[in-house]
Amino acid sequence: MSSATVEPTSEPTTWLTQEAYDRLRAELDQLITGRPAMSAEINARREEGDLKENGGYHAAKEEQGKAEARIRQLSDLLRGAEVGDPPDHAEEAALGTVVTVRFVGDGDTEKFLLGSREIGGTTDLTVYSPESALGTAILGKKVGQSVIYPAPNGNKVEVEIVALETFRI
Repeated sequence: MSSATVEPTSEPTTWLTQEAYDRLRAELDQLITGRPAMSAEINARREEGDLKENGGYHAAKEEQGKAEARIRQLSDLLRGAEVGDPPDHAEEAALGTVVTVRFVGDGDTEKFLLGSREIGGTTDLTVYSPESALGTAILGKKVGQSVIYPAPNGNKVEVEIVALETFRI
């Protein structure tokens, strides 16, 4: 068994099924189409008077901010997405792979999909993004390999790849 310490690297491509891509593209299109109506709502609320105590205006501005953030998130995700079928076979942890890891030290195992959280609605599996600490650490690893990665709390965590499967919807 080999062990390596992993530090975060550049952003990998996000794998999406065609169904997930189409669903996210439709959501993005709907948000973009709704921009004029949202602006009109803000203008209408602004006309109601004193902005300091205008709850409707502040609520509309907050909704606009959330919508714009989601538009940026979806645009970035779709721009870097790889669309297609999952890998034919799973020789290493890659986007669209179902991974089972064992946490060294306590023996617990966890099975999850390595991919975009956006496709989480299509499976009962937990989805880890490749940008997560665990996802970054295991990308490209094979069964039997171990990695040590920094957890969000600063502790070092060691996992061993126990099994790899191709994701099927």
